[in-house]
Amino acid sequence: MDVKELLHNRKAVLLAGGAGVVVVLGLGLGYKYLWRSEKAVRVGKVSQLLIHPLKSGKGASVSRAECVRFGLKAARLQDRHWMVVTEDGHMVTARQEPRLVMVSLTCEGGLLCLSGPNMEELCFPIDQRGNAVINCRVFGADIQGRDCGDKTSEWLTSYLDAGKTFRLVHFEREMTGRMSVKIEPLFPQNEQVAYSDVGPVMLLSEASVKDLSSRLEKDVTVERFRPNIVISDCEAYDEDSWEEIQIGSVRLQRVMSCGRCVLTTVDPETGIITRKEPLDTLKSYRMCKPSEKHIYKTSPLFGQLHVVKKTGTIQVGDVVYNITH
Repeated sequence: MDVKELLHNRKAVLLAGGAGVVVVLGLGLGYKYLWRSEKAVRVGKVSQLLIHPLKSGKGASVSRAECVRFGLKAARLQDRHWMVVTEDGHMVTARQEPRLVMVSLTCEGGLLCLSGPNMEELCFPIDQRGNAVINCRVFGADIQGRDCGDKTSEWLTSYLDAGKTFRLVHFEREMTGRMSVKIEPLFPQNEQVAYSDVGPVMLLSEASVKDLSSRLEKDVTVERFRPNIVISDCEAYDEDSWEEIQIGSVRLQRVMSCGRCVLTTVDPETGIITRKEPLDTLKSYRMCKPSEKHIYKTSPLFGQLHVVKKTGTIQVGDVVYNITH
């Protein structure tokens, strides 16, 4: 977009109540206008974008993604929009079935494909509208999901080999999401999520993961913490202080830190759960302030949860700006 087009689309000067309210072009953003009361400071850049189509499944690294209200989206795959459930509709995650972290859900030529270690790939149509809609439960909250058929059920049941039947469901656009505020009161009233735990976007820096690894006997990778946006060119835990950020055309608002659970102790490469590290080490130095214990309780904090104030497109390599008012 060139300057002439920008000026055509949006006036640089607005008159309000007889006084001039100046809107200046944010030079660092290239195309983004900022109010005089806003200041944009470069704090890093996007090094990875990760979409986890299947809740607790393997993340897919993409170079470009749409950032919509329900999180990141690339082509037909949207973050945490598929989920494994029991026959009675209760969610199944890697907390109960750790080997889920090695299951990939990808899209090829209009078909979805399930793949996992020692399993033959299963491909099936994205459109499953001939199948029933199942009433599901995610952390005690009701939500619907379109059943993805018997073949996917047989695949997951065989792979997990847990002596019970599992099914795959899909959250469709027409369905009603779970209200984030009912899960965590800090979220805005109108925010919804599909099968994500609570927030649509989780952000983490490479430096924070590196700092944690320096405290462990064995390094951990970003993938263990299942973020959507990974930031480089910043110091460890800088992301804790970014209340509002601009990435490309997208504006994100921080809501709260991400309280960590036993899922972080599942090795994404092996699907083995230890229930120890890196959670124990995180608890030694990443606990909340005493005044926040009613929010985070005994969970250590690692990464930040954001809502989407302005939708748009994010690319690997995009500069990240912290917006202050």
